[in-house]
Amino acid sequence: MSKLLLIEDDRALSDLLSEYLTSQGCDVEQAFDGLSGLRQATSNNYDVILLDVMLPHLDGFEVLKKIRLSHLTPIIMLTAKGDDFDRIFGLELGADDYLPKPFNHRELLARIHAISRRIEFVKQTEQHDQLLSSSHVTLNIAARKAAVNNHLLVLTGTEFSILQKLMSNIGDVVNKDALSQHVLGRRLAPFDRSIDMHVSNLRKKIAKYSDIQCIQTIRGSGYVFLAE
Repeated sequence: MSKLLLIEDDRALSDLLSEYLTSQGCDVEQAFDGLSGLRQATSNNYDVILLDVMLPHLDGFEVLKKIRLSHLTPIIMLTAKGDDFDRIFGLELGADDYLPKPFNHRELLARIHAISRRIEFVKQTEQHDQLLSSSHVTLNIAARKAAVNNHLLVLTGTEFSILQKLMSNIGDVVNKDALSQHVLGRRLAPFDRSIDMHVSNLRKKIAKYSDIQCIQTIRGSGYVFLAE
């Protein structure tokens, strides 16, 4: 069972989603404004947080930024339909995925299940001590830690999974659709920039401690982690 926090100020929609997700086996807690949502998110443990952008007292972006200061809980942003700025900005701030309103309840459940499967895979992987290393980047899969020149990186779960996928295939091109299915559990839709934004965030974090460009874009295909 996934324990979820739904932060949504539309009480009718929140109750509807909560009822549906509960009927599907999820344990759902609700918050109706940004401040109370932030308090709940940072004082309890959740498997996934569903976060609306337009919230009273504290908007979804501010809530996201403050959560990411201390928590790496997977976050799915609920954005306005067609608002590319909200989606891209949310991904830049550390959201794991987004879903534009209005959305199908079953699609939301599928996104939650995809993240839950990734979490379960991580738990299984943690049973084995496995290290991936190339030049200045080291990945401790068991501990879910990444370091660049011995400097610890603070990565979201999605960023770590992307880095793990690329480093597990050093020197080989991993296409964007394969990355999307691996880390988000879904095929990449046309004009979907989710993977691009996650890789961009990952590059920025690595660049803080190294001048070496280890993740190369292969135009029209995907990405490759360069061998030493």
